[in-house]
Amino acid sequence: MESFLHTKWISTAASIWIQCTGGASYTFGIYSSILKSSQSYDQSTLDTVSVFKDIGANVGILSGLLYSAVTARRSGLLRGPWVVHFAGAFQCSVGYFFIWASVAGLIGRPPVPVMCLFMLMAAHAQTFFNTANVVSGVENFHYFGGTIVGIMKGFLGLSGAILIQVYSTVCQGDPTTFILILAVTPTLVSLLLMPLVKIHGTSSVHDKKHLNGFSYIAMMVAAYLMVIIILENVLVLPWWARILTFLFLLALLASPFGIAAQAHGDSGPPSLETSRLMYDPEPMPQTKYGEVEEQGEYHEIRGGPDHAKSVASSSDENLSDDRDDDVVFDVVGAMLTVNFWLLFIAMICGMGSGLATINNISQIGESLGYSAVERSSLVALWSIWNFLGRFGAGFLSDILLHKGWARPLFMVITLATLTLGHLIVASGFPGNLYIGSIVVGICYGSQWSLMPTITAEIFGIRHMGTIFNTIAIASPIGSYIFSVRIIGYIYDKMVTGEDKSCYGTRCFMLSFFIMASVAFLGFLVAFVLFIRTRKFYGRIVLRRLGRRSS
Repeated sequence: MESFLHTKWISTAASIWIQCTGGASYTFGIYSSILKSSQSYDQSTLDTVSVFKDIGANVGILSGLLYSAVTARRSGLLRGPWVVHFAGAFQCSVGYFFIWASVAGLIGRPPVPVMCLFMLMAAHAQTFFNTANVVSGVENFHYFGGTIVGIMKGFLGLSGAILIQVYSTVCQGDPTTFILILAVTPTLVSLLLMPLVKIHGTSSVHDKKHLNGFSYIAMMVAAYLMVIIILENVLVLPWWARILTFLFLLALLASPFGIAAQAHGDSGPPSLETSRLMYDPEPMPQTKYGEVEEQGEYHEIRGGPDHAKSVASSSDENLSDDRDDDVVFDVVGAMLTVNFWLLFIAMICGMGSGLATINNISQIGESLGYSAVERSSLVALWSIWNFLGRFGAGFLSDILLHKGWARPLFMVITLATLTLGHLIVASGFPGNLYIGSIVVGICYGSQWSLMPTITAEIFGIRHMGTIFNTIAIASPIGSYIFSVRIIGYIYDKMVTGEDKSCYGTRCFMLSFFIMASVAFLGFLVAFVLFIRTRKFYGRIVLRRLGRRSS
């Protein structure tokens, strides 16, 4: 039993459970109306608060730095991913508690900047949960980095729908109590399971079988949640039916521990290999290696803080030496490359516009005449589409990568499709929000799976947590521009009456035409990234995959 609790499989199952409750920021649409009314906010003020939620949920530089620090230590109590989880649990409990106390009237109505601080802290916990689970997962299963990132990001995407099922079962129609649940549930789950999340640093080509088991469970949970959400939209379920459906959901969520037990039982004497690319217990040398340019050249960047030098040689010479296959950047070195900024701009366009959509989906539904139940269903179903994008992009891009296609091509395809999704939302035809939310949700979720994996492949695993969380800053930047400066501004200009509400397609049409144009810009930028890195993937990444499988 003790050996079972110290395997990478039980670590994965524990990480999945933490991810299932870690996406509280995705439920903002459930309590945004009560937050708006209780604090007397207009739409622009509510969008400002939601932007601080996005900043907290996506700016994970601190979590990345903390993860790098505590996992690099070889001894001492404060080492390992549990430290990152504990920091996240603390922020989650404090932030949501004060939001609940403000809405419930236990404390005086805080100034808007203070409420923004509460929201920032509550949502910032998500980056700590996510960084610890995703990066430790990649280090434990680096042969299938896209698959494990897709699983972790997928369950995080599902967490919104899972938490909404908690809301429907425990406090349907009482969003104030739901905020208190958000303060308690993710905190308890993380504190209970964080000792099990550890870095084992080993990977085998045979891991795919059991990773597929986790994937099947994720698909089953997503399908079950979708059925339940649709039933709740069509029927009025009695309290006993809601309890039974929730208990069955818990049984499904317990399945990853069964997969972990099966994987542990199937593993005989260890035949695992440790890859230097994704995990190296020894300190890395100070020299960082740069990107492969389109001409196939390798450059050395920044050997120290006070000087920089460049050395170029042919790609054939570099690839003849296995030591040059290990591309490693710190965050400063990565920011000196063109590829970093191409990825950053593409994420502003893709993540930012997608996040602005979910932040305003309840208000969009209200303006188009959707009922309160339909709007709640849209928020919950968004988690399903978000999951499908996160999981599907990781899984399918792994398959395509092993077949010789560079992973950034998948980003190009999803951003082109995102453009279409925004146009559907802008059109305003009957039922457009259901169709548009499917397209936008899947494409938005895809970016959260593709971006961390591409980051690890281009810039290396050693500082992956810090680098991909730095790129993730693009999401709240884009959300602020689109939610506050475009959607909120145009909405408030269209408001009629004293209730500060707008009705009709005119409220959001222009905003989504603008976001469709921005998504198309992201498609063009991602295409440039694909062109720049296709030789890198052909000569370096695919060579690593071939070496590992040999």
